[in-house]
Amino acid sequence: MQPAGENSAPDVQTSEPMGVGLLGGTFNPVHNGHLDIARQTRDALHLERIVFIPTGDPPHKHQEDLASARDRYEMVQLAIASDPSFTVSDIEVRRPGKSYSVDTIRLLLQQHGGSVPLYFLIGLDAFLELPTWRDPAIALTLCSFVVISRPGASFQALGTLPLIPRIPTQSLVDLDEGCSSRLDVPIGEQVLICLRLPPCEVSASDIRTRVKQGLPVANLLPPAVESYILQHHIYS
Repeated sequence: MQPAGENSAPDVQTSEPMGVGLLGGTFNPVHNGHLDIARQTRDALHLERIVFIPTGDPPHKHQEDLASARDRYEMVQLAIASDPSFTVSDIEVRRPGKSYSVDTIRLLLQQHGGSVPLYFLIGLDAFLELPTWRDPAIALTLCSFVVISRPGASFQALGTLPLIPRIPTQSLVDLDEGCSSRLDVPIGEQVLICLRLPPCEVSASDIRTRVKQGLPVANLLPPAVESYILQHHIYS
């Protein structure tokens, strides 16, 4: 495994697909930006598949304008239907009460029997809230994390984040400035992968607002998701 500050990882990138990416979120609604991020991450890490995990009762989100978990699950199903490398899990939708990442990862590890490496995909802005998570130190030991660039969030903030090893400042600056696109940081038996992707121009909150105002959302959503929203009067 490469030390922090180097950008190649032969143990992760191979010619054959390996590993499963876990992409959680409210998906309120799932949109083309989510799909682009999943495809780019799948290709960058040579993952076998990406599992979308809609939240049931997310502990860090307000409930205003939140579609039902079942509706959000159905929309994800529609969005990924044409890509065989994408699947969706209702593991959090079925779970009563609040959903915590550490519990979800544990359950998915049990399902996979430890035979397949798991990579937890998360936006940089959300990962910077790591100290507020339930059992964050344990979560970091269960699987590798892929921290994806987000508009308005700086990788340099990882330099002072508790629970992760110290990362050379220049390596983080290179990510922020686009001089590098990937940085691998070993954390015990796992790895923290910082991944810079092109900025996502699509916003779920903007889509919800446009639906409320009766404005078009073409090119922001898969057509099947747009039809579902209009047919079931979601967000309107």
